[in-house]
Parts: sequence; structure tokens; C-alpha cells
Amino acid sequence: MTHEDDRGEADGLAPVIPLFAARSAAPAESVQRGSGPFFAPGSDHARDTSPFDTSHEAVTDSEVDDTALVQAASDALLRKLRSRSLSEREARTFLAQRDLSSDAVEEIVADFLRLSYLDDAALAEQLVHVGVSRRGEGRIAIAQAMARRGVPRDVADAALEAVGDDDAERALEFARRKATSVGGRDDDAALRRLVGQLARRGYPSSVAMTAARQALTEVRRPAARGPRFD
Repeated sequence: MTHEDDRGEADGLAPVIPLFAARSAAPAESVQRGSGPFFAPGSDHARDTSPFDTSHEAVTDSEVDDTALVQAASDALLRKLRSRSLSEREARTFLAQRDLSSDAVEEIVADFLRLSYLDDAALAEQLVHVGVSRRGEGRIAIAQAMARRGVPRDVADAALEAVGDDDAERALEFARRKATSVGGRDDDAALRRLVGQLARRGYPSSVAMTAARQALTEVRRPAARGPRFD
């Protein structure tokens, strides 16, 4: 595992394997025949001395129902993960909506962690890559995206270390790509539009303004009139 979404989801999940083996109910008939007096079926005495433990049968049915519910929930979560990576928090939220007990939710999450179907560190690295390489975002926007997805703060900070503190460089690179498409001949309007695009990607206002001015200056330099950003 909405905002514009250009997330590259993890491919090649492990094959589907049942995480919870269904527990079959114990046979209801365990009475030895031939012992004790015989009473005609349906008689009052037969009903009073029935050899079948109906309370045990009801508990067994409940256990079977709970196991089926857990299996269905784990299958649904696995299908969800095929289309979108999820954080542990998102997985718990998804499972909690399926009438499971908290113990059952934690049991499924533990199995998915063991199988590496859930991995907050891998998700954080993925969000950093998408934010930097595909969306041209700054550290603030990337950190906010990870927080929204439920990535723990320490995991997010570790992933952001790979980004480095070069927001100005990334902002200028993004501004250069967008400078020719802001449109219009009004230099002030073009500047405001480009600064707004940079701000929405998490760049501080001073960084956005500097990058926008420089990018527009470079793209307008061949024009007859010089730029008006100085």
C-alpha cells in the first residue's frame, strides 16, 4: 500500500497460502451403542436422557464460525495488499471493520508481518521514492504522506535520511519542469502559479519563491524583454 496517487505498489507478493487451517468440528455421535436400557426414539424418557451434549455441539459450531471469519478476513486483506501496500495501522483498521476481536486482528497482523506482507520500513522507502522521483515533493510533504499512512515516526525519519536536506535543489528541478507550462504572459501570474505548485508539494515559501523566480528567469531569458523578477 484521495490525493493524487502515483505510488508504485509492490509487485510479486508471495503465493496465496491459507494462514489459518480450518478446525473441523468433532463428530457429534460418540456414544457407544449397546449399553444401558433402550428407550423408543422420541419418547419423553429418551429426550430426558439424550446421550448428545448439545451445549458442546453449540460451542463447536461457534468455534468453526470464528475460524471461518478469521480466514475470510485474512483472505480479504491479502487481496487488498495485491493492489496497494498497507502500513500496519492501515491493516489493523481494515481488519477491525470485519467484526473481528482484537486478539484475532493481532493474530492476522502477526502472521502477515512474519510473511513480510506488511513492512512499514519498506512502505516508507516506497513513499520517499515516489515523492522525490515522481512527484517532486519536499521533505515536509513526504513526511506528511507517511504520517497519513500510519508509518511510525522513527521509521519515517529513518527513510527521510536518504532524501537529504536538499529541498532547494529538488524545488528548482521541479520548477524548471513546470516553468514552460504555467502559461500566460503575465510574469506575476506565472510566478504565483509556480510558487503555488511548489508550496503544495511541501516546499517552504522562501524555497518555493527562489526556485520559481530562477526557473522563470531561465525560461524567459531568450525573450526580447528581460525578466522582471530582480
